[in-house]
Amino acid sequence: MICSTGGARSPESSVASPAAAITPSPAGRPAQTSSPSAGPSLENRPVTGASPSGAGPAPSAAPTGPVGAVGAAGALPRPGEVGRIRAGSGAALPVISAIPTRRKVVFLTIDDGWEQDPGFVRLVRERAVPITVFATRDAVEARGVPDPGAAGGRYVGAGKWAYFRELRDLGVPIEDHTLTHPNLWNLGPAAQRTEICGAAGVIAGEIGRRPALLRPPFGNYTGTTLRVARRCGLSAVLLWTASVQPGGKISYQTPDKRLRPGDILLLHFRANLARDFRILLDKIERRGFELGNLDAYLRAARVRLPVASVPTAPPTPAVPSATPPA
Repeated sequence: MICSTGGARSPESSVASPAAAITPSPAGRPAQTSSPSAGPSLENRPVTGASPSGAGPAPSAAPTGPVGAVGAAGALPRPGEVGRIRAGSGAALPVISAIPTRRKVVFLTIDDGWEQDPGFVRLVRERAVPITVFATRDAVEARGVPDPGAAGGRYVGAGKWAYFRELRDLGVPIEDHTLTHPNLWNLGPAAQRTEICGAAGVIAGEIGRRPALLRPPFGNYTGTTLRVARRCGLSAVLLWTASVQPGGKISYQTPDKRLRPGDILLLHFRANLARDFRILLDKIERRGFELGNLDAYLRAARVRLPVASVPTAPPTPAVPSATPPA
């Protein structure tokens, strides 16, 4: 159950491949395509579903801080900074590999859920790190054979969903990464519905918030995946532009091998995550990038996400009167 960065999406044989709509790219990115048809391998996959219109930073400083109950602290988009993201021609949902912005901001996402190190939660809390989690039920609940990447871990399945509720309480969105981490290319509509809708239901029950985003295992999806995800109430499919390996090493999927504005980075809940995460944060900071609030940026790009729910304090119990009623 390794979440590979090398998979490519597969088209359905029954769906015609419309011509890709190519648009100019911000910040020197490769041309973007909004086509849901067959594409290159993920290493060379163009950014999808994003239009750079309206991109460009404003001179004012960016505010940081929490956004309702969804999205931990992080850089928030400036007015007019983010290009609009649309679904590709004939696609049921947008497929997003990067955020269309010229600002030096990147986004951190973490998949699966095998290794549940409490030290990582402390790190997120202490440094107010904005992350988005894509949870796989079998990983979180330590069902079956662990991801080989979790070998040597001390906390495999240790806290189960309670661990992710801790992250939720820090403002971390918990999103959909299926029940069992299958290759969705190989599944028909009913099986994909079980995996995607089933995971959404489990997360809603355990976390108290239904997920809005889907990350397909291995980055593999079809037109059926997009339609099923939409019927399950999800708003977008989120991929990535670079992955983070043990030791905090960034594995780039662009020829220039460097961070770019709007990059989405993929990590996994594996052994030594807290250590590797510190290395990564320092590396991002040295290169002059900020960590962005993904939820806020997606909303700025007009991705239709559910309204963030703000938790309310429990009602104050009534204080009994010292004077008995007449």
